Amino acid sequence: MEPVRFGCLGAARIVPNALVKPAKESAEAEVRAIAARDPARAAVFAERHGIPVVHQTYEAVLADDDVDAVYNPLPNGLHAEWTLKALDAGKHVLCEKPFTANAPEAERVAAAAERAGRVVMEAFHWRYHPLAARALEIINSGELGEVRRVEAALCFPLFRRDDIRWQLDLAGGALMDAGCYPVHIVRTFAGRDPTVTQATARLRTPGVDRFVQAELSFGAGTTGRVTASMWSSSVLRSSAAVTGERGRMRILNPIGPQVFNLVTVKSAKGTRRDRVRGGATYSYQLAAFVGAVRRGVPPLTPPADSVANMRVIDDIYRAAGLEPRRGSSD
Repeated sequence: MEPVRFGCLGAARIVPNALVKPAKESAEAEVRAIAARDPARAAVFAERHGIPVVHQTYEAVLADDDVDAVYNPLPNGLHAEWTLKALDAGKHVLCEKPFTANAPEAERVAAAAERAGRVVMEAFHWRYHPLAARALEIINSGELGEVRRVEAALCFPLFRRDDIRWQLDLAGGALMDAGCYPVHIVRTFAGRDPTVTQATARLRTPGVDRFVQAELSFGAGTTGRVTASMWSSSVLRSSAAVTGERGRMRILNPIGPQVFNLVTVKSAKGTRRDRVRGGATYSYQLAAFVGAVRRGVPPLTPPADSVANMRVIDDIYRAAGLEPRRGSSD
């Protein structure tokens, strides 16, 4: 079977790890073309990473008949606009998280993907690593008993004042860029979507959050918490915890488990600590996307899941007294 040929929108810092390296390790994917706002930067990037075609515009990437799928790592506020344009051009799309700037945008993208009959997948790479499957196996085994609380956090310092993740007009903020992960993790582990009962935010600039914490209710006595910060005093806090009636599971680094992870389970069986082996999360993610495009295997992060995640993010912003982000397609 022919490999899925990717066109990349932009030369973002995440592109080598998220797309280029996994594609080079796969016989089923290749990066065919790239464009960036600065064509000179795209040319340098392409030469460095062995990408054969450099287009002058994003539109040219979408018009390229030798491109089957588009990787969209653009700023948050541009995700919906360019995913919709890619679908209009008949391309499949692997879109970076967060899926869109807000839930209404996510709903429009989901509807467009359905109409186009193309694969659209949000790049929550953590979900495709064996660690995520192992955590769900423990939860579903009943060892912890009925789940009563789910928590997740991602906190790190982002000192660059000019980083696009601080820009309100590009749908920036800690909840969008860091917090989308904890929201997704608690939804995945709880197995259902929550309502937001309370949220607090600390601002970096007017309207732009540097810290957000939210309390959630999943119904039937199950609660949750998500914590996100891009102004953290710790270098990295990446964690998750599931507390049940009969036990508790804690996970260190559920988001980048290939670097290091630790799963600690305390239950009637005692206490055990395990590390889940596996390769790079991005390699599993790319394999899943290719499987969806070439073999029709349903991805674990489809548009319906993305819509639900964005609804929670919007609700957290409202509960914290902030407006949901706006995107370029609004």
